Formats: sequence, structure tokens, C-alpha cells
Amino acid sequence: MSTPSTTYCIDARELQHRIDQVTVIDVRTPGEFESVHLPASRNLPLDELDQHVDTVREAVDNGEEVVLLCRAGGRAHQAQEQLVANGLPELPIVEGGILAWQQADGPVVQDVIRWDLERQVRLVAGSIVLLSILLSLVWPGARFIAGFVGAGLVFAAVTNTCAMGMLLTKLPYNRPRARADSAA
Repeated sequence: MSTPSTTYCIDARELQHRIDQVTVIDVRTPGEFESVHLPASRNLPLDELDQHVDTVREAVDNGEEVVLLCRAGGRAHQAQEQLVANGLPELPIVEGGILAWQQADGPVVQDVIRWDLERQVRLVAGSIVLLSILLSLVWPGARFIAGFVGAGLVFAAVTNTCAMGMLLTKLPYNRPRARADSAA
């Protein structure tokens, strides 16, 4: 993974002035995208980006300025590296991601009911820890469940991955509505 100091980034405030002139590709999960996204941005999830390299290449070849966006920047950096490995130029990343965009009062489309993935992970992890501690009052071995969740959170922080987040993205609630509606 390249370091942010060698990566071409664009400031959220600068992007606001040029938003009508760029194509924003949001590489977050479909559920995260539906919870909040920039108007007119396109969702090409990082785990499906290999399937969409030609789409990005076509936009670049057509002279569009393409900008990558995620929650805070990490996945956009991974997407940038993946696209460069597929022969595309180094595309700019919105520094600080959608969090920086929102902090700069950029316009968003927001689903007030759907929680973002990080919030869901905190709820599930906290609930499992709380329930396992309460259960350990009756069954002492339950404390190991809390320890397992804690170890998982430490591993997630060290590796910048989140198995629980990946599992939560598979829930119907976190899938895009368009896909769910077309399947019905």
C-alpha cells in the first residue's frame, strides 16, 4: 500500500468547487453508499472493482476527471493501487473521504434510517461483549466470548480489515435496494 505522502489527493473543499467537473467513484460497500453519498457519485465497491476496471478506463479515456472516495481514505488508496496495477493512471483520492466531505458541509444524499457499517460493527461487538459478560455470571466460560471479540477488534485495527464488517455487509439490510427490488 502506498503511503499518503506519495498519493495524489484532493481536498474536500477543493472538490466542492469542481464537483460538476469530476466523476466521483465511491468504493465503499453498497450499504454504506446508500446510507450516505455524494450526489451523482457512482458506487463501484472495492471488492468488485476488478469487474469495473473497464468502466473506469472508459471514463478516463473519455477525458473525465475521475476521483476516488471511501469513508476515510484507506479503501480509496487500495482502489487507486488496484487501478494502477491494471494500467490506469494514479487517480486522485478525496483526502479524508466522505467524513471530510461532510465536515466541509458538502452536499450529500442520506438515508436517515440506515446506519453506516462502522456504527453497526460497534453495536454488534458491544452487544456480544455485554451479553457474554452477563452470561458469564451464570456460565463462567462465556467471558472467553468477550475476549474473542476483543481480540478480533485488535486484529481488525492492526490489519485495517474487519471480518465482522465483512459479515455485516452480507445482510439483506446492507445490500442495495435496487438489487433487492429487482430480485423480488
